Amino acid sequence: MGAPSRGGHGAPAASGAVFEAQDRVRFGWFQVKTIVTTGMGVFADGYDLSSLGIVLPLALSSFGITSLTGIESQLLAGSALLGAAVGALGFGWLANHGRKRYYGLDVTLMAVGALAQAFVPSVWWLIAVRFLLGIGIGADYTLSPIIMGEHSNVRDRGKSMAVGFGLTWGIGATVAAVLALAMHDLGASPGLTWRVVLAAGAIPAAVVILLRRRMPETARFLGRIAGDGDATSRVLAGVAGSRGPVPGALAEIGDPRPVSYWMRRMWRQFAVACGLWFLFDIVAYSGILFGPSLIAQGLGVGPASFQLIVEGAFVLPGALIAVLLIDRVGRKPLQILGFLGMAVSLGGFALYRANEVVMVPVVAFAIYGMQNLASQAGPGSVSASGMLGVELAPTKVRGWVQALTVASGRLGAALTAFVFPSLFARYGESVAIGFLALLAVIAAVLTLVGVPETRRRSLEQSSGEIELCPELHRVPVGIDG
Repeated sequence: MGAPSRGGHGAPAASGAVFEAQDRVRFGWFQVKTIVTTGMGVFADGYDLSSLGIVLPLALSSFGITSLTGIESQLLAGSALLGAAVGALGFGWLANHGRKRYYGLDVTLMAVGALAQAFVPSVWWLIAVRFLLGIGIGADYTLSPIIMGEHSNVRDRGKSMAVGFGLTWGIGATVAAVLALAMHDLGASPGLTWRVVLAAGAIPAAVVILLRRRMPETARFLGRIAGDGDATSRVLAGVAGSRGPVPGALAEIGDPRPVSYWMRRMWRQFAVACGLWFLFDIVAYSGILFGPSLIAQGLGVGPASFQLIVEGAFVLPGALIAVLLIDRVGRKPLQILGFLGMAVSLGGFALYRANEVVMVPVVAFAIYGMQNLASQAGPGSVSASGMLGVELAPTKVRGWVQALTVASGRLGAALTAFVFPSLFARYGESVAIGFLALLAVIAAVLTLVGVPETRRRSLEQSSGEIELCPELHRVPVGIDG
């Protein structure tokens, strides 16, 4: 991009915009701090949602339960996901009253919920506590990607979100498996092991509460929703590292249009973003929730070992691929190839299980595991990182749209929690996994026809807001790029 025009407040610039100084600032300490501050919530999410599947047999044993009823099993898997849908919708509404105002409350709920798991006396108490934990997770999945996206520069926004909301999830899930194995190797009792593993999810959430309260409000919220030119100027100066005096006021960039205007005008684009996260979570959470039990049992692997191998050998490498390519190749190609890779891997595994081909477990594991690599290299770092909701929605409705996409994903995951075990039990492993492969193909086609490429475009450009709102071309005086 060229340098911003230094005309008056009303001077239009073909390549300039109010937020250009921030959009083209170099990646620096502020961006690193933002990734850590926002990403630790997703680390806790990966830890919390993965840890239950690893230690559930130990928890049930301590409750004196040998087997669960169908509804107990489904609610244990799905309560946190249903809570996340509720939290996403609630905090999506709150986000339009301030991104930063409620930031920190999300991880506080996560920390309290994770810690409370260590003290539950029964399965039903565990279900209730995990619903509370899920509210915090849903809130975090709404607020963190918005704040990350609105603070990021154009060149690095994709990789920043892929690190903060893709890579960190896998690291959290890996740490849960490592801790469970370490507790076993140390000879801890089963009762102590599951309580420590579940409660430890409070640590990553708690350590960033203060950092989140100190995070500045985003310039886009201040300018486009709050209409506060002075505060917008101050944040732009701080984030972009501008030198010299900052103007006392910007051009009038507040968006007077109601939320309903944007929802009516762009509902198809938003529906596609919701549908893609919904489909992805149906496929992905079948492995997250039931991989350590149902899939691992068929491969002759223990829950913690299964989780550790999947995350270390497949998910984390997939996340690194996304970080390296997402701002070079683009979001759309990575997501399409990722969904197709998931379909091929799941389809191959389903055929293997259906025909009972003689195959060593390590090869079968590799076939199944490749869907995790393809997942994280593609849609796990695009749709499931909240990128579509952030990049395709104008500022005025970004909180609402992000909430709807998160809730759609969580409902898809909850649907998996309730339906996948029944599908698995009634029709067998090969049919259940073959169904997931078909959904991945559908999602690849939907991405191809329904998602625009947003690589290296400002949020105003990627959402279409800059074409529909010419005032965003106005450039503040005195902001150095």
